[in-house]
Amino acid sequence: MSIEVRDVVKRFGSFTALRGVSLAIPSGALVAFLGPSGSGKTTLLRIIAGLEAPDRGEVLFAGKNATDQRVQDRRVGFVFQHYALFRHMTVFENVAFGLRVRPRSERPPEAEIRRRVGELLKLVQLEGLGGRYPAQLSGGQRQRVALARALAIEPRVLLLDEPFGALDAKVRQELRRWLRRLHDELEITTVVVTHDQEEALEVADLVVVMNEGRIEQVGTPEEVYDRPVSPFVYHFLGSVNLFHGRLDRGVLRVGPLELAAPEHADAQDAPGTGYARPHDLVVERQPPEGTGLPAIVRNIHVVGPSVRLELWRRDTGEPVEAELSKDSFRELAIREGELVFVRPRNLRVFREAAPPSRAVTV
Repeated sequence: MSIEVRDVVKRFGSFTALRGVSLAIPSGALVAFLGPSGSGKTTLLRIIAGLEAPDRGEVLFAGKNATDQRVQDRRVGFVFQHYALFRHMTVFENVAFGLRVRPRSERPPEAEIRRRVGELLKLVQLEGLGGRYPAQLSGGQRQRVALARALAIEPRVLLLDEPFGALDAKVRQELRRWLRRLHDELEITTVVVTHDQEEALEVADLVVVMNEGRIEQVGTPEEVYDRPVSPFVYHFLGSVNLFHGRLDRGVLRVGPLELAAPEHADAQDAPGTGYARPHDLVVERQPPEGTGLPAIVRNIHVVGPSVRLELWRRDTGEPVEAELSKDSFRELAIREGELVFVRPRNLRVFREAAPPSRAVTV
């Protein structure tokens, strides 16, 4: 089931939550809405579900206008962050609820309900737990019950609002990988709202990065991470180093460095800022003259298979963060307080005014 959002605007009093949002979601895709709190991602999800009505714009399912359709007519499965399970009902009854409350003419026979619920409990790896109550389950198990309940009505679209936000990091990681496998098996169009960059990049086919009620970028996880189209996307998707300099005819000059910026060939002595991820920095003891920025090693952090270096540029005092493999770190044999030279090997340059400080992972 494809979904199309056309020029949607939504206001709550004087606050504008969505500012003319347009988006096309392919049938069968797993899409992540990613952004900070207040960016409009949950509002957009609720409008797709029919839980909110837009002030302007349209929502189309498979090319047909669904803007004025009732929630129950859209055949959308919705999973909330806090499960919303009925505590007085067993797991089995929770999953069967959506089928049992259908009008009598649409309600499946009891045998069919039992068959369907049994299949779903097996699908979400909870077979044998149908007689338990939500309080007797772990957080991860309860979220799987909520997902099974959403799937019981055989939805055309599955919508999840921060589905793993209330779980600890280990359970989150396990469940998001399980969700990806489940999606591939069901081949149902799925939209997940999250503020967790790692979660979005790991599970999604497409990532929709939102900010202040607008879409900043839509692309594959690789595209939005490696080729951000704006400073905001760079800042939001992980740590990034900023190199302030002057742009002139396709070259960004930062101290002694001359860095290629062919997309700005028309610039003439204009301010520019280069963005580089920590793992895209080269750290050297003694580079060829003019190819490195001098920096002092302030802190060294060994994190699993990588080593993070906190550096201070000796010429400007600005902080720089580099990430090396353990092998590269051992070859350099550097210690805290020593002088090294850094240069970016992968850089994206923007002419816009940028914040003076380095962004960190949100």
